Amino acid sequence: MIDSRPAEDKSSIRRRRSCDECGKRFTTYEKVETIPLIVIKKDNNREQYQRSKIENGVLSACYKRPVPADQIQKTIEAIELEIFNREEKEIPSSEIGEIVMDKLKDLDPVAYVRFASVYREFKDANTFMDELKKFLK
Repeated sequence: MIDSRPAEDKSSIRRRRSCDECGKRFTTYEKVETIPLIVIKKDNNREQYQRSKIENGVLSACYKRPVPADQIQKTIEAIELEIFNREEKEIPSSEIGEIVMDKLKDLDPVAYVRFASVYREFKDANTFMDELKKFLK
């Protein structure tokens, strides 16, 4: 091991290593193992937390938007960090949705509205406009 320090996101350790045989250097990131987080769905079913669901939601909301990929990844990491910092074993999906919307609001207004329209299940143009008015305040 050549170097070890906290990663930029402060949630993992970044280690620089070199291979004894070939001499090439590489980086590893180590995270603390956590107890699996359970998500309580709207119908009260429970399922294990999956980062990919948040990634898919954020990526869909940001589709064809001028948002850099690194900003999207930082947003996903910030969402996940906020979820796990609560140190709860179970979290309602509604809370996760609110966290995602809060982070998307800062990232891109159109991505926020896209996500909100699916998450809040807008039924018509009036509910859509109500959400836009809240955002514009």
